[in-house]
This record gives sequence, structure tokens and C-alpha cells, in this order.
Amino acid sequence: MTEETARAFVPGHVTGFFSVHRAASGDRAKGDILARSGSRGAGLALSEGVGVTVSPAAERSLRFHEEPVEMSAPMRVLDRLGTSARVEIETELPLGTGFGVSGATALGTALAANAAFDRARTENDLVEIAHAAEVEAGTGLGDVVAQARGGVPLRIEPGGPGAGELDGIPTATRIEYVSFGSLSTAAVLEGDIVGLTEAGERALTALCEQPTIERLMHSSRRFARDAGLLTSQIETAIEDVLAHGGEAAMAMLGETVFALGTGLSDAGYDPAVCSIYPPGAALLD
Repeated sequence: MTEETARAFVPGHVTGFFSVHRAASGDRAKGDILARSGSRGAGLALSEGVGVTVSPAAERSLRFHEEPVEMSAPMRVLDRLGTSARVEIETELPLGTGFGVSGATALGTALAANAAFDRARTENDLVEIAHAAEVEAGTGLGDVVAQARGGVPLRIEPGGPGAGELDGIPTATRIEYVSFGSLSTAAVLEGDIVGLTEAGERALTALCEQPTIERLMHSSRRFARDAGLLTSQIETAIEDVLAHGGEAAMAMLGETVFALGTGLSDAGYDPAVCSIYPPGAALLD
């Protein structure tokens, strides 16, 4: 077996709405509980994503643009794969603002470490490992499975590949976004999620009745309002886009607004620009 450096690309992911689902413990092992836990909801995989490079090393480390950073999900992935590696991540996406960077790093680490250390795991195995790692870390519940699929994924049932169910909306378009700050995913997920989950279930039902990108945006706006997650700055930006005939919503969970087409530009903002990314996560040559 030859150990060598490997690299993966994982698209960013903005969630428009979600509901939280924790698997009952019963007689299940911890790993099975984590794999079956997750979220239902919908979002967009983005062409702006995360590059993850894994290199064999005597001590484990994680670096972001060559600076040390702490992120527990990718370290849990290395634990599951029984590897010691240096993990380097590069992205233009802002951290902690609703783009699924933690999930992308976990999934990229799984894909690249599997190749670098010749672990011979299947794609579903690796997605499940990354999903379980992020659930356990408390940094996300559905980004990993959505990023693995790409496009406009609908998370119909929660959990990793062995338990969850995915569908999607076949569309491709320009996406604009502006970020005003970060929100703590862990703080929201550890709080009172009953009302949030009820709002997420209503949003998914409405979208499945009319699975279009426009309905996704509408359902996402209603979810943010019903779940009490809107900030004044986010609400203002969304209303500005709507006033100019565009479609915009809040990214979960971050103080970020994303819009279709030129929605934010038309409203006078200076947004970052990317597009929906259909292929999903993959190893790079």
C-alpha cells in the first residue's frame, strides 16, 4: 500500500429550510444513531466550494489557507478511517455564515483520506462517515449528504445514505450572495427546536407539492420568519431584492442572503457570484 497526497472538491451548500430529526437510541450502536440522525429540508449546492488536501503525517493537523484552525468533524473522520494526516482546506466562502464549510471539510477529508491511505471504502460509506462526524460535532445535520449529491437537493428523509432519502429539482442558475456575519449552528441546534422543526416540515410539504426553485425560495423565506431566525439586516436585504422583482432568502444558519440570477445586484448590493453546482463532491486528479 502506497500512502500519498490526495485532493477533493466539495461544493458549498446553502440550506433554505430544515427540520431536525434525532434517531431514537433503543438498542442501536452510537454510530448507527448518528448515521440515522439528520435533517429534512432543501438547499442549493454551489460552484464556490472547498478544496481539501490530505497528506500522510506523523501528527494530525488542520490548516485553513496555511493557518492552524480547529474543526472537530474532519478530525472525527480521520478517527473513523484510522489515519494520521495533515488536512489543508482552501475556500473563498466565509466561515460560519451558512455555506456548509464544516460539512464540506468533513466530506472532502473522507474522500481524500480514503484515496491517500487506500482504505477502499465506497462513496456511500464515506458520505456516511462524514455525515455522522458532523452530526456528532454539532456543526450540521444535512450539508454532507446534500454536498455529495450536488444540484438542488431535497432531503426527503433524514440521515446518511443508509437511512436518508434524497430527491432534487433539476435546474441551473446564477446565484448571488452577501454575508453580514455568522450565527452559531450549535447554539440553534441545542436550543428549542420544536417550532423550528414544525416550520421546516410545513416548508418541505409546500415545496414537494410544487418542486420549483421559485417555490423553494418562497418556502425558505416563510421558514426563516416562522422559525424566528430573521435579523433586521437580513430582512431588509430580502425585501430589497423582492422590491426589484427578484428572489432571495436567508442561508441557514448564517447571517447571509442568497438570491437567484442578479437579484442582489439589481437591488444595489455588491454580491459574490457563483452558480448551482450539479456534479456534487468528487476527488480531483
